[in-house]
Amino acid sequence: MLKEFRDFLMRGNVLDLAVGVVIGSAFTAIVTNVVNGVITPLIGWFVSLVTNGQKLDDATSVLDWTPVKGVTFAFGDLASAIITFIITGFVLFLIVKFANKAKDLNKKQTAEEAAPAAPTAEDYLAEIRDLLKDQNKKTME
Repeated sequence: MLKEFRDFLMRGNVLDLAVGVVIGSAFTAIVTNVVNGVITPLIGWFVSLVTNGQKLDDATSVLDWTPVKGVTFAFGDLASAIITFIITGFVLFLIVKFANKAKDLNKKQTAEEAAPAAPTAEDYLAEIRDLLKDQNKKTME
């Protein structure tokens, strides 16, 4: 049973999945820090310019609705979460797009290095010349 468990863990799929989860966690931290540290402050700065100095949370709290005392529908928090989701998705899209371009560029360079050079017109002409020489020698004999 231990041998089967070891074989299961050492299969490529399980190891690839484990590596993917770890890298995904690290990547999530990067995207979260970019959004929280750079993009959200930029949006907050823009909102403060537009709303005469209000903070982003104060500006979205305008959307909150309190129909009965003690019961608040926090539509501002929902709007803030949706905006954060859209921004995070866009940043993630840009990062993946950049990574795919780099990957494609690397594939093209590898393909160009691996591909043999195609014959040129001069190569074909030299081959025709050699064939004609051989044919001429045969007729002379």
